[in-house]
Amino acid sequence: MQLNDDERIDYVIQDELQIIQSPTVFSFSLDALLLASFAWVPIKRGKIIDLCTGNGIIPLLLSRQSEISIEGVEIQERLYDMGTRSVVLNQLENQIALHRADLRDLPIELKRESYDAVTCNPPYFKSKRNEQRNLNEHLTIARHEVMCTLEDVIQSCSSLAKQGGKVSLVHRPERLLDIMTLMRKYRIEPKRMQLVYPKAGKEANTLLIEGIKDGKPDLKVLPPFTVYNGDNTYTDEMRAVYEEL
Repeated sequence: MQLNDDERIDYVIQDELQIIQSPTVFSFSLDALLLASFAWVPIKRGKIIDLCTGNGIIPLLLSRQSEISIEGVEIQERLYDMGTRSVVLNQLENQIALHRADLRDLPIELKRESYDAVTCNPPYFKSKRNEQRNLNEHLTIARHEVMCTLEDVIQSCSSLAKQGGKVSLVHRPERLLDIMTLMRKYRIEPKRMQLVYPKAGKEANTLLIEGIKDGKPDLKVLPPFTVYNGDNTYTDEMRAVYEEL
C-alpha cells in the first residue's frame, strides 16, 4: 500500500483492522470507538451511512458488526483518499464505499430518506476567528464548524434517514441542548443518550445520542460510562467496547 508524507498504517481492534493515519492530517480518537459501539446498526438488511467520515474509521468498525452496505461522506480530499486506501487495505471494497462530498450538497446517488442508520462524528467547536483556530487546515476543518455547522449536520442526517431510521452522534455535552433542539426541528426524536466521563469524579467530556426519524417522544438516559480507572487503565466498560467491536 502506497503511503504519502507522514502517513502510517495502524492496527485497530485486536489487530484485525488496519487504517492509514497521519498526525498532521487526521488520526481517529476514542470518540470514534465509542460511537461505533453505541450506535444501533442493522446486521443483514438495510443501508448505513457515516457523515464526516474522516479516514473511514467508523465504516471500518461498523463492518465488523454488520454485513450490509456501508457508505461514508468526507469533504477533505486527503482524508477521503486515506479512507479509500484503508478500505482497499482491508479488502472491504464490496461492502464500504466512500464519497468525497459536501454534506450540505450531497450527490444524487445518495438517495434521500433511504438509510436505516446514519452516524456522524462532526466538528465539535463553533467557528472562531482565524487566529483562534488550529493552524493546520486539515485539523481545523475536522474540529471546527468551518465547512458545516451543527445544524447542517443534523439536517443532512435527517434528509438521509428513512422514516423510523436511527441517527447516532458523538459530540460534547455542552452542545446537548443545541443538538436536541435541532433534532426535533428536523424530525429526529431523541431516544437514547449517554454521558461519557474520563474518570470517576470528573466532569463528562463526551456525549453519545441517538434519535429516530419521526419517532415518538421517549428519551432514555443510559447509565454513565467511565473510560479510565484511577490508575489510568481502561475500565471494564471500556475494555468491553474493544471486545465487542
